[in-house]
Amino acid sequence: MSDSTIEFHKIWIDQCSATEGIRDQFGLQNALDYLIGEKLFTFLMVSERDKDFAAELPSFVAAIRSIFTPDEMRAYLDQLDREKYLAPSEPVLDYDDLDNAFDEDWRENPVMGAEEILRFSRVRELLIPFAVD
Repeated sequence: MSDSTIEFHKIWIDQCSATEGIRDQFGLQNALDYLIGEKLFTFLMVSERDKDFAAELPSFVAAIRSIFTPDEMRAYLDQLDREKYLAPSEPVLDYDDLDNAFDEDWRENPVMGAEEILRFSRVRELLIPFAVD
């Protein structure tokens, strides 16, 4: 690889660096949302198809585990589980327009939903490997 080639599979390094500033400026919740809720989930999804990303996953997870405490990660994942994965869909109140009643999300597509739930389970195992639920 030449010096000008961007190694996208190593972008997690910059994302981890940015997280400290996010935490300082916007708080712990925003830092967790950014690095775990957004970046790690996306990285994990891409790593399922790209060997370069998959090879970087252990290092990315180790960096995340050095930024947040186990209690912070556990509380965040528990909250995400309650609010996203166990939350029921919003009720349909306007029966005149059923085509637009639901937003497009993973709960609408069973395959995508199953993949997302499995990905969430994998994130939990990676970040809190010895957690007892």
